[in-house]
Amino acid sequence: MSYDTAWRLKHKIMQVMLERRQNTVLGGRIEIADAYLGGEKPGKRRRGSENKVPFIAVVQTSTEGHPHYLQLRRVRAYTLKEIRRYAQRSMAPRSTVYSDGLACFKAFDARNCLHSPIVTGSGRASAQHPIFKRVNTLPGNVQSALTGTFHAFNLKHAPRYLAELEYRFNRRFDLGSI
Repeated sequence: MSYDTAWRLKHKIMQVMLERRQNTVLGGRIEIADAYLGGEKPGKRRRGSENKVPFIAVVQTSTEGHPHYLQLRRVRAYTLKEIRRYAQRSMAPRSTVYSDGLACFKAFDARNCLHSPIVTGSGRASAQHPIFKRVNTLPGNVQSALTGTFHAFNLKHAPRYLAELEYRFNRRFDLGSI
């Protein structure tokens, strides 16, 4: 099998993983955070950078804070409209959502969720807030897994790579379904 054939087959499988997860709805206790994929290139940094792909990391946890399900969804931008669209498709009403207070996360209020924004500021201390322990750990793990496995990948394929990681995480205790 040639490299191109293997690459094409991998992307077809990742596309199936992407399509299979589209109708998943999370509920209960939810932690949500904004994150980015992409290397460091000259130009604007962080939000609005043309060199990075924005995505949201959403973790459904138990009441003790143990992660059950993960959703990694690429978003066009961190806008109220974009997050509202995500909430309508992927969030069960009356869920308890914890966010870092980013203005666009107010979209969960329209979904009839109990939204608890916790403004943490910036820096390392905000990332270590106990409420966001899982949702702040998982994007770092995602980025480490991607950079450790793939030395480089085209950012246009980011939704597929995120879907693959989400698929494996959500089936980590059911190895037969992987």
